[in-house]
Amino acid sequence: MEEKKHVSGSIFLAIKIGVVLFLIVVLANSSYYSVSEQQNAVVTMFGQLVRTDTAGPHFKIPFIQKVRKVDMTTHGIGIGYAVTGSGQNITVPEDGIMITSDFNLLNIDFYLEYKVSDPVAYLFNTLNPEEILTNITLASIRTVVVNYTVDEAMTTGKSQIQSEIKALIAQELSEHNIGMQVVNITIQDSEPPTEAIITAFKSVETAKQSADTAKNNALQYQNEQIPEAEAAADKIVQDAEAKKSARIAEAEGQVARFNAMYEQYELNPLITKQRMFYETIEEVLPDLKVIITDGNTQTMYPLESFSSITNMAGAAQNQEVQ
Repeated sequence: MEEKKHVSGSIFLAIKIGVVLFLIVVLANSSYYSVSEQQNAVVTMFGQLVRTDTAGPHFKIPFIQKVRKVDMTTHGIGIGYAVTGSGQNITVPEDGIMITSDFNLLNIDFYLEYKVSDPVAYLFNTLNPEEILTNITLASIRTVVVNYTVDEAMTTGKSQIQSEIKALIAQELSEHNIGMQVVNITIQDSEPPTEAIITAFKSVETAKQSADTAKNNALQYQNEQIPEAEAAADKIVQDAEAKKSARIAEAEGQVARFNAMYEQYELNPLITKQRMFYETIEEVLPDLKVIITDGNTQTMYPLESFSSITNMAGAAQNQEVQ
């Protein structure tokens, strides 16, 4: 009997030791925890915040303090489209179709990158911060896109749209304080939502390209014609200046001639009058036969006959010399 009691006591002692060791192991495991580089740990006790721990090993009071680990890395989500199991993107019309400032519908997809900035606010300020972030992003996208035309949203205005949406999301997240921040938001794709609208849009784009081509051709023609017109205008101006200078010189010459003649007239009025008369007759009637007489001579000999006889005699002499 004593041996049986001794054996049963040994077994009971071994069980007690095992239970104690088990409790020690459980307490040790419950007292220590490790936080990775990509995480933050929020420690609470009786529902109250105790502290926030970063990467490394840490200690807590077992069964009293609780630890919730939060991933602090960057995550991404599609806005306006969903990814199927095969990896194909499908449009979500209620999220992706926007209206532009020129009252066109546009199917525009975004990719939002975000991360947790405050793990305490992320855990305790709202039940579903990701859903709130998605709603804020959709509201911000619609607020910004409606200020741009469909052409700008599909081409030149993309960078500005992204920048404005990011700033608006950041402002809204700061006001709601859900412990999250936007890292980046980019436009993945933008196109009209239906085939009919796509065809019409392509026609508009083709017309715009044709208009741009015609405009460029007109500018090229303008650039070619303007130098020619300017050169012709310069030539006209130069010719006018030359004629102006010639007219002024001619007028000045006539003035000088008149002044010289007037000086002679003051010295010898009669002779000057006669000279002017003869010069004027000579200019007006260059072929007029001139007969000089003193008014008393009865017989007048024409100078033309004497000059013709002299010319004939000179011609005969020249023939004899030859």
